[in-house]
Amino acid sequence: MTIDPPGRPGSPDTPGPPPLVRLLQEFSLEANRYVDSAGGRNDMHRTDLNALAVIMQHTARNQIVTPGVLRKELHLSSPATTALVDRLHNSGHVVRERQGADRRQVQLRMTPKAYRDGGAMFQPLARHMAAAMAEFTPAELEIATRFMTSMIDATVRAGQEAGQQAPLPAAPSPTAPQ
Repeated sequence: MTIDPPGRPGSPDTPGPPPLVRLLQEFSLEANRYVDSAGGRNDMHRTDLNALAVIMQHTARNQIVTPGVLRKELHLSSPATTALVDRLHNSGHVVRERQGADRRQVQLRMTPKAYRDGGAMFQPLARHMAAAMAEFTPAELEIATRFMTSMIDATVRAGQEAGQQAPLPAAPSPTAPQ
């Protein structure tokens, strides 16, 4: 076993987050880069892909998805939400339906095309992740699953807390007199 000297990445006295947190940050960055790359090749914005993910999650829980749900979950303005839904509808990825007692409420549903396109876009990532996961035992994957679930829950809680805090004061401009 080697011990990193002080000041080296991974050593306990290195400024910044612990090594595991840095790895989570790096994973998040690389996942975002993949989404940008895959979406860009298919003329889809990151927000479009995030919206489809929100719709899939709600659909899996048998929950209704409305433009208001997307607006809230993606932190969009009403005009931005309308533009998003229009893009997804025009690309054939979402249909707008009016169902139930309140026919004024628009519900959003993914189309088979959305599932096909999403599968094609994310198939390379799924293939590489499956190969990487094959290197671990079921017990190791269980621990990793519990860990990632805890990290997601912690991130959600931190996001809720951050959303309730007052904005940070603006830093003084480097050219402003002090």
